[in-house]
Amino acid sequence: MANEKVKKEDLPKIRINLPKEKADSATFLGLIIAILFIAIALYLGGNLASFYNPPALLIVIGGTFGVTMMSFSVKDMLSLPSVISRAFRKREVATKRLMNDLIDIAIVAKDYGTINLSGLEMYFRKDPFLHKAIMCVSDGYSADDIDRILRNEIASIQERHIQSTNILYRAAEIAPGMGLIGTLIGLVQMLAQLNDPTIIGPSMAIAILTTLYGAFLGTVIFAPLAAKLERNAAYEKLAKKLILVTAISMAKRENPRRLETALNSEVEPHLRLKRFD
Repeated sequence: MANEKVKKEDLPKIRINLPKEKADSATFLGLIIAILFIAIALYLGGNLASFYNPPALLIVIGGTFGVTMMSFSVKDMLSLPSVISRAFRKREVATKRLMNDLIDIAIVAKDYGTINLSGLEMYFRKDPFLHKAIMCVSDGYSADDIDRILRNEIASIQERHIQSTNILYRAAEIAPGMGLIGTLIGLVQMLAQLNDPTIIGPSMAIAILTTLYGAFLGTVIFAPLAAKLERNAAYEKLAKKLILVTAISMAKRENPRRLETALNSEVEPHLRLKRFD
């Protein structure tokens, strides 16, 4: 049977727990808590309106955006809203369940032959990477070819993630610097008009508030979002690496027991399977 084409209805039904994208409550909750406590501290310390200064905001926000654009392309900067929105979403990967599903696919490949994996296409079509991996095995690609193709695919995906993360990290570096520039502008304005008391107040406000705005954007907004994107990318890379290991194992016609060992070597001890013990 392993070398014969089998009808789809004769193949066993399997369940694939594909990663699901959903809102990342930790990002939302952490941002709300940080902003809330800062706002409470400002309110208890005095008038909240005194912390609003349009010129300071223009210097920090406009300057940060402009200087960040100098480090990347216009296309990269236009993708910034999408990049930020991805930090508020996550693709939940149930690693143990995914590993179990991959072993189930390997068992089908062993019992019915890799040529019949195309009959399971309906179960994994929603995940482009998994679909590509299984189709490569079904089409008879060698293990070396599959390894090269899928590793290039992973590298390409990770490169896009790194680019997105670098934009936010760069903005996190620039924002405090723009705050310092705003501080110097305010001080220069104040020192140039010491004989006019009406200038001293607004100039000092720009000097102090630009530092505050820059530190806030860099520390509370950009750096944490960049770290979250890095974390999400790491989880996605792990899921794709497990799929890669499975595809290579099936292409080599390895026993599912050996695949379990290979998958377990990729994850932390508490996530390891013991299906064949």
